[in-house]
Amino acid sequence: MDKQEIKKLEEQLIELTNSFCDNNLDNEYKSLCVKLIKKLGRKRDVPFQRGKIEIWAAAVIQALGSINFLFDKSFIPYVTSAQISEYFGTKNSTVSNKAREIKEMLNLWHFNHEFSTQKMIKDNPFNNLVMVDGLILPLDTLPPILQKRVKEVREQGGDIEFTTE
Repeated sequence: MDKQEIKKLEEQLIELTNSFCDNNLDNEYKSLCVKLIKKLGRKRDVPFQRGKIEIWAAAVIQALGSINFLFDKSFIPYVTSAQISEYFGTKNSTVSNKAREIKEMLNLWHFNHEFSTQKMIKDNPFNNLVMVDGLILPLDTLPPILQKRVKEVREQGGDIEFTTE
């Protein structure tokens, strides 16, 4: 499959996920879906060049949803994995398998800085911890200048640890 055909599939996937996000989620999920699809499209072996495009669209949303607690009723927005599968006319088990494949391929996990919603980034329990000499300490135990440095580095998407030697 050549690059133009892959781009065409990418556009179809984006169209499908945008439609779902417009009807059931929000603009933040919409932009995360686009970012994830484009990242998949840059892989050497583009995964969505095989299989039904609807399954891949549902899997993209499910993969993002699973790391952002989309399936937890206490979070907004909230949908079930069954609703995603129903929307795209796919089997839930097939979508779950593809979502797991996406998560493994891109090493996605809870509180992933690149693919987390802003609420998840803000509420990350690890934000208040820092590694010092191999030990995990509360950030507020560091001097204010070092606390500021940690926050600056994390705002850039990085992380930092300290040694006292």
